[in-house]
Amino acid sequence: MPQPQPSNVRNRLLGALGSDDFARLAPALERVPLTLGDILIGPHRRIAYAYFVEEGIVSVVADTAEGRIEIGITGFEGLVGTPLVLSTDRTPHMAIVQVEGAALRLPADALRAALADSPTLRGVLSRYVQSLIVQVGQTVHAGRDLTVEGRLAHWILMTHDRLGRDELPLTHEFLSVMLGVRRSGVTAATHMLEGNGTIAAQRGRITVRDREKLEEMAGDTYGVAEAEYERLLTEK
Repeated sequence: MPQPQPSNVRNRLLGALGSDDFARLAPALERVPLTLGDILIGPHRRIAYAYFVEEGIVSVVADTAEGRIEIGITGFEGLVGTPLVLSTDRTPHMAIVQVEGAALRLPADALRAALADSPTLRGVLSRYVQSLIVQVGQTVHAGRDLTVEGRLAHWILMTHDRLGRDELPLTHEFLSVMLGVRRSGVTAATHMLEGNGTIAAQRGRITVRDREKLEEMAGDTYGVAEAEYERLLTEK
């Protein structure tokens, strides 16, 4: 398989690396498909690979007494396997593919060796971890302060950003996990967003009709993490 080159890599985090740091990782990178439902990282299990997502969405999910709830989301902007950046090899959370696509997979040992050799690589990936911390904080903010409809708007915006298209493959089951509510609550919230013209919903997919109104509904829970990601990605 040809070695990935900076010109044909679609992951923004890899694209932000300097040439020397990219060259450290490139020989061990392998492009792999992301299939719906694939568990990339299991809870409390040794992390074997990091994944630089190029297309699709991977969710970080926590198991609670009330069921599963999504606490983080990664698309082409980021990396799945951030515990490796923090010098640990496991996490209580699960990383699962929610929208199929593709990623560049890197063995954990290769990432650890590259991080040990390069302070600049560690700096870029550590700043990405910081952006995820902000994302999780904004998710907590949304869960505390927004209605189910507002939280749904927040997650649709995050998904829209990462897929880059208006038609989103979002099932009610997926949305139930994202929002931490029963499917009946998802159905009611979806009908409300359809009624105010922000989305159109069909079985297994949602089409964004009015992004500006979705942003109004999400309020200040959306935009802070996104701006922080952009700032940290360009920081030297």
